[in-house]
Amino acid sequence: MLDINKIINHREEIEMALAKRMERATVTKIFDTVISLDEQRRTLIKQVEDLKAERNIHSKTKPTPEVIAQMKKLGEQIKILDEQLKTVEAQFTETLAALPNIPADDVPAGDKEANQVIKTWGKKPVFKFTPKDHMALATSLDIIDYERAAKMSGAGFWIYRGLGAELEWALLNYFVDFHRSNGYMFIWPPYLLTEQSAYTSGHLPKFRDDLFWVQDGLCLDATSEMMLGNYHRDEILDEKLLPLKYYAYSACFRREAGSYRKEERGMVRGHQFNKIEMFQFTRPEDSPAALEELTRSAEKLVEGLGLHYQSVLLAAEDASPAMHKTIDIEVWIPSMNVYKEVSSASSAIDYQARRGNIRYKDSATGKNEFVHTLNASGLATSRLVPAILEQFQQKDGSIKIPKVLQKYMGKVKVIKPKK
Repeated sequence: MLDINKIINHREEIEMALAKRMERATVTKIFDTVISLDEQRRTLIKQVEDLKAERNIHSKTKPTPEVIAQMKKLGEQIKILDEQLKTVEAQFTETLAALPNIPADDVPAGDKEANQVIKTWGKKPVFKFTPKDHMALATSLDIIDYERAAKMSGAGFWIYRGLGAELEWALLNYFVDFHRSNGYMFIWPPYLLTEQSAYTSGHLPKFRDDLFWVQDGLCLDATSEMMLGNYHRDEILDEKLLPLKYYAYSACFRREAGSYRKEERGMVRGHQFNKIEMFQFTRPEDSPAALEELTRSAEKLVEGLGLHYQSVLLAAEDASPAMHKTIDIEVWIPSMNVYKEVSSASSAIDYQARRGNIRYKDSATGKNEFVHTLNASGLATSRLVPAILEQFQQKDGSIKIPKVLQKYMGKVKVIKPKK
């Protein structure tokens, strides 16, 4: 959520920044509305406070019939104004919450066509044979079962089996060891969240239809970022403990509403996948360096696997509305002839912290200030497995296992086709 005082005092600057991700006329209209609601809210608050002060004065005088009548009248007026204030505050919060975060100065305007490749690592594999896609490879290796998963749960799911399950588990162990060595604390959170948690993370109200909801009003997590971002909700953190660094494992669940592109079959896009998420709570002045650290950690994990990838600065419209700046790490999928994201390293600055009321006491000023929140996948597995299968496939249909994963797989170096 944006700071209303910043909108009022720096309106032109913020309007121009938000125009990178939405129509300027729309921003102007929303700002007019939210500023008007804020003025109404402030006026009603003062009126209620004045009436309560008057009532407090009368309460200290002798309760004559006239005083009792006046107290009753004041009580009725306060009740009416409180109801009006409640309505206006709800409209104010809803309007303000619908606004996206302010893009960083170096974030380009526009949608994905304006994304900027800022780094490329490794080279695209060159095959001296006709390569297969990951679905054909997984089937011939008997490591992923799509048919039985569809029978159990419908389209968009898969089952890891045998060495496929071990490969998935090896990836997760590799990530955990990496983050542990970097001084992050391991969190294993619940997978169900309240609406308030989804609101704090920025998934509500915009992405309600992308979430799976259960009968008790809870939603399944779409990413561990949702849980980690709520871990210190409504807390005032000790500045000396910042930055707080966490990583969490969770299965992630997404409805992925809408049609898939034809090439996005198999594991490239699905309703459930595994992911390790990194998360930091920092002081505002430390968040740029924290984003660099998170981005580099995600890149190191992909480099450790030996996979060709690129890092991309997302344009304002292609990034999540809750994020100030996002850098995607994308692996090469040969059969699709495209790069696919396996990590988004993002800074939300104080956007999520305002929604979740997460602050720290600034030692210099003595004031409670909002922290900055940052996150990055470290990593998601559902596109790494296709990338490993396709980039490391051999002429005989076997797959070379990245060296960093072999110790987690009983020293298996190659997955060979079933005879």
